[in-house]
Amino acid sequence: MENVLLINNPNSGRRQALKYKKAVVKFLLEKRLKFKSIAIDEIEKTPFDNFDTIIVIGGDGTVNKVLPHVLNKDKTIGIIPSGTANLLAAKLKIPTNVKKALKIIENGRISNIDILKINDKYSALRLGLGYDSDIICKTPQSFKNKFGYFAYFLSGILFALRLKQKHYTIFYDNKKLSIVATCIIAANAGNMFRNIFSISQKCELDDGLLDIFILKVKNPIMFFAEFLQIIFDKKSTNSKAMYFQTSNFKIKNDITTGHIDGEKQKFKGDIEINITPKSVKIFSNTTTC
Repeated sequence: MENVLLINNPNSGRRQALKYKKAVVKFLLEKRLKFKSIAIDEIEKTPFDNFDTIIVIGGDGTVNKVLPHVLNKDKTIGIIPSGTANLLAAKLKIPTNVKKALKIIENGRISNIDILKINDKYSALRLGLGYDSDIICKTPQSFKNKFGYFAYFLSGILFALRLKQKHYTIFYDNKKLSIVATCIIAANAGNMFRNIFSISQKCELDDGLLDIFILKVKNPIMFFAEFLQIIFDKKSTNSKAMYFQTSNFKIKNDITTGHIDGEKQKFKGDIEINITPKSVKIFSNTTTC
């Protein structure tokens, strides 16, 4: 770590990033490291070539904006979590305490993680459609500001009471499948609500595979029964849900609203998802992902 680009998203989380920036700048000055500080909206006009380390103060969406600039390059991301969810940081065991997060960067342990390419966008975590998208995209910002990540949990209960089904045609492993579903998740990391549960315990950041979860049920009682199976890792493919792994996944689509790592997306045309194996380096607190 010699030349550092510090990227700050002042609007992430409950504006914690502004406070965290002072701590990071102090750390860099104490280590006598060369650095440049920019806001997230300056990222596209900033050349990355001169930097070997990119420290990101923000949430999952902020990290995603950095991915195209470091993909398959000899640069390492350091995360200072200050978003609403911080799921990537949680998967990498990076704490939300800024001093502890800086300690992980200082220790220098690196994980090489897979990245999803979703049409022309990159993602570290997941694509969500249907129920999963409703939770992320329709939870009011004021609600998130007040309750933080717990706002998604409350919205999850609310939207589970009014599940909507949609017809999907999907392609994977040279197979074609037509289904009616309330939710589709294609995940690189399937952890939700920090690391409380995951859509699949096999879902790892460095295994070169997508984990697919398809929820079919519309009845709220049946949904909560399936949800309990997720929590207690008793999941199985049945008439209510599907779980499988693949290296590529395509959804036939006209116009659909979904989310990529917590950021709302409007998809026009088919959605194609591929894995770019071990293509990004991140400072982490784990030897496996």
